[in-house]
Amino acid sequence: MANSKRQLFLKRRLRVRNKLRKVNAGRLRLSVHRSNKNISVQLIDDVKGVTLASASSLEKDLGVVGKNNVEAAAKVGAAIAERAKSAGVEEAYFDRGGFLFHGKVKALADAAREGGLKI
Repeated sequence: MANSKRQLFLKRRLRVRNKLRKVNAGRLRLSVHRSNKNISVQLIDDVKGVTLASASSLEKDLGVVGKNNVEAAAKVGAAIAERAKSAGVEEAYFDRGGFLFHGKVKALADAAREGGLKI
């Protein structure tokens, strides 16, 4: 039977996350979530189970509230890189979840790399 888009997304997300956990044991995870209206990212320590830093297009100080485009994603990526530096984090692994690595997700990752975060 044909799988729904949601089922395919969930399978892809688990496949990506499990492969990344095997390769990047002990490193922090930079997890991205993209919806139709917003994009958000979190820097997560899976060992302790805590979020060290986060950024979202919902934040008013970024100036992209209500926008979900490549420019908004780039601003969110730059913000998470800055907040990661202030939290003392220099490297993490990029968990794209079930989202394809192009467009907004790629713009966020590139902006985080330009901000000095090694992903």
